[in-house]
Amino acid sequence: MIRFEDVSVTYDGASEPTVRGVDFEVPEGELVLLAGPSGVGKSTVLGAVGGLVPHFTGGTLRGRVTVAGRDTRTHKPRELADVVGTVGQDPLSHFVTDTVEDELAYGMESLGLAPDVMRRRVEETLDLLGLSDLRSRPIATLSGGQRQRVAIGSVLTPHPDVLVLDEPTSALDPAAAEEVLAVLQRLVHDLGTTVLLAEHRLERVIQYADQVVLLPAPGEAPIVGAPADVMAVSPVYPPVVDLGRLAGWSPLPLTIRDARRRAAPLRERLADREIPDRTPPPTTAALPEPPALRPAPARRWRRRRTTPQSPAAPTPYATEVRSLAVRRDGVEALRHVDLTVSPGETVALMGRNGAGKSTLLSALVGLVAPSAGSVRTGDAVPHRTAPRDLVRRVGLVPQEPRDLLYADTVAAECAAADRDADATPGTCRALLTELLPGVTDDTHPRDLSEGQRLTLALSVVLTARPPLLLLDEPTRGLDYAAKARLAGILRGLAAEGHAIVLATHDVELAAELAHRVVLLAEGEVIADGPAADVVVASPSYAPQVAKVLAPRKWLTVAQVREALS
Repeated sequence: MIRFEDVSVTYDGASEPTVRGVDFEVPEGELVLLAGPSGVGKSTVLGAVGGLVPHFTGGTLRGRVTVAGRDTRTHKPRELADVVGTVGQDPLSHFVTDTVEDELAYGMESLGLAPDVMRRRVEETLDLLGLSDLRSRPIATLSGGQRQRVAIGSVLTPHPDVLVLDEPTSALDPAAAEEVLAVLQRLVHDLGTTVLLAEHRLERVIQYADQVVLLPAPGEAPIVGAPADVMAVSPVYPPVVDLGRLAGWSPLPLTIRDARRRAAPLRERLADREIPDRTPPPTTAALPEPPALRPAPARRWRRRRTTPQSPAAPTPYATEVRSLAVRRDGVEALRHVDLTVSPGETVALMGRNGAGKSTLLSALVGLVAPSAGSVRTGDAVPHRTAPRDLVRRVGLVPQEPRDLLYADTVAAECAAADRDADATPGTCRALLTELLPGVTDDTHPRDLSEGQRLTLALSVVLTARPPLLLLDEPTRGLDYAAKARLAGILRGLAAEGHAIVLATHDVELAAELAHRVVLLAEGEVIADGPAADVVVASPSYAPQVAKVLAPRKWLTVAQVREALS
């Protein structure tokens, strides 16, 4: 169905091909996983299937890509639209209409399908993806995960023969991700749909793949094979595979079920070992002293400028929320929320898409005002504090990194971040290099992958080293190595007394970093406690290692490795 024949792609101005020697076939009715570290060209490979590369992106494509017998060099994207449905990393760039139902129908309208067919398929897709309650909602009011499901639904309704998906579960909570993957599996098994998808969270998708195409490094030829065989040599692999490597299991397990069947001897070895303690620091820890205040350029902060209020009494918390309620677009997004975060503490906000996680972060940074209750960040009330004062107290890395990136090159973006933070020149660039090696200074931020843009935005915010750091889905688009580097930086900040609040669907990140996990549902806090207690008790939010080694509360492979050593 899809055939790559010695394909290389070189973008205009680049000295080397982004991908080289790509040669593999995706048979009809199979689900093939495209894996590899960030920046190796996975999105380029996916774009070549629908003709977006090179007809839309520019550059030079050598070799040949055919889809259902059509050569993408001679067929433009519109001439492949009846065969290929594509969802990119950024759902916002995908949408054409204003409401959910209209977006699901748009692709079928473009193909001229009959109204009764369109109506039936819209209803089927709303049910398949759990979007029935959102059918009339404006897309602008949806959460990131809800938008992701709408984007996937919009390419399902025309019933294409081939689905191309770039990070389809990156913004989804665990339950929604399982639902989407179950839908894809049904399409493959029951309807013979061919699916090619790229995903960094391999723990979610590896068990569904018929084969894996691994891009090991930029410009290197791919490795193609059965999932277990490829994982044995891959530089990126899920925690269950890492645990299998540590325990010496062969063949390597790809599912929790396979790992649990082999885990009895490992559980016995760990029976008398202590699980490392992850007690949060005492609330009396000192807040880091914010840098001297100076005006921040308006380009980075699009908040209301209000007159600063009289300084409030000091608080031992980095942030304190009491009986908070927030209404957004007529919807009660938060209600009765109580939350305190101490200096040096890392708190993970988790919950379904639309539970209110991003809204809570927005309240902590002053982007939304409470309709009831109070929010304090250090000695400031965020929504009543001028941005130039607030920027040194709290920093937010949003889900959409474009909101923070305005310069024409990576170097200019980093230089501006250094100036904004009064940091030593080169500070932001050093952070970016540590998190994501290999990005050149002259690269335009729009030419970066979604994960690379997010890393650049994170480096910009971290440059100011704010006492309170807020992260909204910080591992979206990051491979395991980049995620490990991020975790190391955040641990270092927490050790210095910085408070960190991260909203995430990445259960492995929460297991790795969080002192506490706060679960939200329908805008309310339904659980708040030590990470091990909260996530192990939840089938949806437990990490892979916890599921394999239950009932003891091991959370990460690193904990197990340390105990065995």
